[in-house]
Amino acid sequence: MSAAFTAVVSIRKLLTHGTTTHLGYGVAAAFAGIVGNQLVARYKFRVGRRIQSATLIADARHSWLDALSSAGALVGIVGVASGWHWADAVAGLLLTGFIGHVGYEVTSDLLHHLMDGVEPGMLVAAVDAASNVPGVAHAHARARWMGRSLVVEITGFVEPGITVLDGDAIGAQVESAVRAAVPEARTVLWSATSRSA
Repeated sequence: MSAAFTAVVSIRKLLTHGTTTHLGYGVAAAFAGIVGNQLVARYKFRVGRRIQSATLIADARHSWLDALSSAGALVGIVGVASGWHWADAVAGLLLTGFIGHVGYEVTSDLLHHLMDGVEPGMLVAAVDAASNVPGVAHAHARARWMGRSLVVEITGFVEPGITVLDGDAIGAQVESAVRAAVPEARTVLWSATSRSA
């Protein structure tokens, strides 16, 4: 909706040779928007990464986009003040493209997360970590997101005849190794199966 509104206003201003007024207020508001939204975006992104919140990270990108929009508005206003009456409208059209691009990226990331999408590198790291634990001949991993929690399930192949106690001890080592290799993992589930199974 923001992109559509920006595009309509910019095109109308270009076609009707509209003018931009109150340049001083516009510069002050744009500068405040740049600084304020950058600070908010950095804070949201830092907290979102720490608590593994895809929604908060997406909101941080939205705040970053607001800062970028303010920067575009500032460039347009400075252009108008320099005598280019069309600069504000052209800056608005460029911002329309940025808004659409960032909106697409944010939506794609959120949908990937909602569909339990996990980065392949996380699975590779989990398999490598589990396979390097003594007693594990081979391992498979799968993972899914449950809200902000990443659940990693490890199936480890062990020697036939291993005791339940030894299997649990191996599982505890696997859990520690996987948590170290994949810091995003909140839960690691271990399942042992015989190599001959």
